[in-house]
Amino acid sequence: MRSSTLLLGSALAGTAFAAPYRAASRLDLPHDVSGRDQACNGFSELCGRKYSDVTFVGAHDSAFVGVLPMDNQFEDVADQLSQGIRFLQAQSHSKNNAIELCHTSCIIKDAGPLKNFLSPIKSFLDGNANEVVTLLLTNGDGISVSAFDAVFQAIGLASYAYVPSGVIAFDAWPTLSELISSGKRLVVFMDYHTDTSKVDYILDEFSFIYETPFDTTDPKFAQCTVDRPPNGDTTKLMGLVNHFLDVEIDIFGEQILIPDTLKTGKTNSLASITAQTSLCVSQHTRTPNFVLLDFISVGDALKAQKQLNGL
Repeated sequence: MRSSTLLLGSALAGTAFAAPYRAASRLDLPHDVSGRDQACNGFSELCGRKYSDVTFVGAHDSAFVGVLPMDNQFEDVADQLSQGIRFLQAQSHSKNNAIELCHTSCIIKDAGPLKNFLSPIKSFLDGNANEVVTLLLTNGDGISVSAFDAVFQAIGLASYAYVPSGVIAFDAWPTLSELISSGKRLVVFMDYHTDTSKVDYILDEFSFIYETPFDTTDPKFAQCTVDRPPNGDTTKLMGLVNHFLDVEIDIFGEQILIPDTLKTGKTNSLASITAQTSLCVSQHTRTPNFVLLDFISVGDALKAQKQLNGL
């Protein structure tokens, strides 16, 4: 996640970087599951799998929609969900005692209040009874987890959230079918400043997940290093691969990173995604559970997800 990247949108607005290249390829829609008794996230084969045995390809910085250098997606969250994405990551920041979806700073990019981001997720879950969605929020400003809970409760989203018995083992997660049957079809992680004694459904990301490095500028993604948590045990944690490419540019003598939109089609190709996840398998013995992409409507996100799940 690009919480530490400096993006000077106002300085870049007049440059060539302000109009990212948009590839023509689009996401495949979920596969036809007609004639089957139940489909979980579009496939009957996933129903009996534990949540921790499923791979979700998701939208990095899913709230930041547009064509400027501080944007990471072309379609909004409602469209991302309708296209088949079931893993959404978003940055939160404090602004005027409220939780806003801001890119590094609310001066650079303010995508609006948390409520506006969560409401389409609630609507999607209301209308799609066989879908499990994962949400990963960053909390670099150390906002009280109770403040997040207040927003979740206000829009009725908290009732969908799964609550484990504690920091459960990798193989102790319920199956997708069990999550669906219980009505607990939203799994919520947060990177920092969680407190399950206060809000039991907002889970500490790094108690369950390890992440590879972000702000990558190597188009080969030739690593599957554990970046966070420090000394994370990959035999006990689910894996998250940050598979989005940045490029370094010079603005008024300062080096900054922005999304490398010119290479999005290649970065989001089946070959590129599976090359990095295969490297993770060779190093850590298991297929990663989560893969984050920029501009997820470009390339082969769902093709990769299908292949990674052996479908």
